[in-house]
Amino acid sequence: MTKLVLLRHGQSLFNQEGRFTGWMDIDLSERGRAEAGEAGWLMKSSGLSFDIAFTSVLKRAIRTLWIVLDEMDLMWIPALPCWRLNERFYGALEGQSKSEMDRKYGAGQVHLWRRGFVERPPAVDTDDERYPGMDPRYRDVQESLLPRTESLKDTLERVLPFWQALIAPELEKGKNVLVVSHGNTIRALVKHLEGISDQDIEKIEIGTAQPLLYELDDQMRLVGRSYLGLTRAGRNGK
Repeated sequence: MTKLVLLRHGQSLFNQEGRFTGWMDIDLSERGRAEAGEAGWLMKSSGLSFDIAFTSVLKRAIRTLWIVLDEMDLMWIPALPCWRLNERFYGALEGQSKSEMDRKYGAGQVHLWRRGFVERPPAVDTDDERYPGMDPRYRDVQESLLPRTESLKDTLERVLPFWQALIAPELEKGKNVLVVSHGNTIRALVKHLEGISDQDIEKIEIGTAQPLLYELDDQMRLVGRSYLGLTRAGRNGK
């Protein structure tokens, strides 16, 4: 039985402040670092181990992965970062306060942008400092692939080639795989793995640093899905 764990990064500083983060390279909060350590402990105490890991090129995901692998004594396994596992690009909402955007655009519209499958927020211009083309980490990415805004559908279309070319083949070899990424990126993968409809994906929430375990048979069929939920405090009777 092959195992795949999808893990959203721990709480970031912008999560803490109630801001849209997207591709902005924001670090973990102190709570987020603790959450990452807890996730690593949960997986190790559940008997999980991994052969390879994948993450985005954003530090909140990378640092979560580092903390998790350190906690699991797995810092030696291959860990591949890729921009295709970045969070959804929120366009003109990047870095903005969610409550302020509610007031500016209306809570209903912002909810559609956040939860809907095809709705895109307003785009940024290519001379905006938030545009990925301004960031040297994307200098080798074809410009036509760099987003100015994204829907969840766009995010899924960005992630799927990476899934098909790099992640799925490792699972097909029987390797256990850890993917540390972002809320919407994981929502996109969950939609793909579970065949969730465009409408029902709006209801799916991905909490910070909550390991989502999938078990796959040798035909890559999904045979199990569960969240790991026993906390270290609970294990100690606190």
